[in-house]
Amino acid sequence: MQNAKLKNYLHLHLLVFIAGFTAILGRLITIGSIPLVWYRMLIAGLLMYLYIRWAKINLKVDKRTMFKFLAAGIIVALHWITFFESIKQSNISIALAMFSTGAFFASFIEPLFYKRRIIWYEIVLGVIVVIGVFLITHGELKYINGIILGVVSALLSSVFAVINGGFIKQHAAAVISFYEFVSGVVFLSLFIVVFKGGFDAKFFTLSAADWIFLFLLASICTAYAFIGSVKVMKFISPYTVVLSYNLEPVYGIALALLLFPDTELMGPQFYYGASLVLISVVLDGILKNVKSYRAKKRNTYKMD
Repeated sequence: MQNAKLKNYLHLHLLVFIAGFTAILGRLITIGSIPLVWYRMLIAGLLMYLYIRWAKINLKVDKRTMFKFLAAGIIVALHWITFFESIKQSNISIALAMFSTGAFFASFIEPLFYKRRIIWYEIVLGVIVVIGVFLITHGELKYINGIILGVVSALLSSVFAVINGGFIKQHAAAVISFYEFVSGVVFLSLFIVVFKGGFDAKFFTLSAADWIFLFLLASICTAYAFIGSVKVMKFISPYTVVLSYNLEPVYGIALALLLFPDTELMGPQFYYGASLVLISVVLDGILKNVKSYRAKKRNTYKMD
């Protein structure tokens, strides 16, 4: 039993490491952000469909639900485009530091969706995040485009995370992701046709390295990471999972410094600001889960 628990903990941290590696692949892939996301969603969608068929999961949903999935898929596509474009406009460290602000946005978006009050500590942590972003922006003003794109990406990430939080209560996660991937591909295809003059031979002419990195991004960092995260949540508490995934930017920035020291080494203000953002994210995860644990404990006492 202890060995099984250790195995799942190790698997969880492998998944977090993989999530951090997503940004590295975004840096290595040489094509633009829009075709990058188009290929990612297409390949991941095909792989997810094969998994759904293998697992014999029912894909049928009503028209209203389908429309919601398709709308969410557009948000996912825009989130990934702004994230990868943030990397290309600045670097991995900036993009991941800004991505960490997603927890700050979620603290205000979630109450709007679920009609609950904003919690006092969310405001305090939000102020800390703003100070952290200010320090990063002030210290790395030359990367302002990447910073803005990173913040937009984090905002979009929070929106679809909150939306998916509602979907998951009624639908299989694999089904949600499959329809969102399909929606993203259709949306981006229409965008390319209308605003980019359509698909040409150049769009499908990629280097061998780009094909390899794209397949790794879509298979390991998207389809496998998703399926794996669902699996570990059956054996590990949500508290541990959420807290561990908060380490994604830490792993990603550490990998970036190791692999690209010439472009990823930042000034001291960046690290002060990034530390404030990451600390607030971790504290948010701890406080939310402590509150959830206490609520469950009170409910247990009432039942007894």
